[in-house]
Amino acid sequence: MKARDYANIIYREVIPLLPADEKYNLISQIRRAATSIPANIAEGYGRFYYQSNIQFCYNARGSLEELLSHLVLSHDFGYINNAMFEKVIAQGNNLDLLLNGYITYLRKTKQGEKEFNSHKSIPEETAVYIEE
Repeated sequence: MKARDYANIIYREVIPLLPADEKYNLISQIRRAATSIPANIAEGYGRFYYQSNIQFCYNARGSLEELLSHLVLSHDFGYINNAMFEKVIAQGNNLDLLLNGYITYLRKTKQGEKEFNSHKSIPEETAVYIEE
């Protein structure tokens, strides 16, 4: 899974670059956000209703955006060099597109239209989606 691979890259390649004095601040936030992405996708997949799955995918997307923000700050602080920054940002943006494509797929699934409270959808801004 791409989200799990991304979390592994963050843990193995980015976190070791951060200074020890960020252990309880930035490192902790990065760890939580990185692991939250695949965890929310997995939890949503395990739900019975499509709308629940979609909501957990929205949570995963929020965690991804949080992580990207922490990575930008890490780069701004000089903890991450340009090459690593460009690599993890590009991978994060790709994961965002994949996640948006999965959300679009779930929203188009007919079973999701028949579930309880499906008329109560969460509005989403127009974005570029890809499906693999």
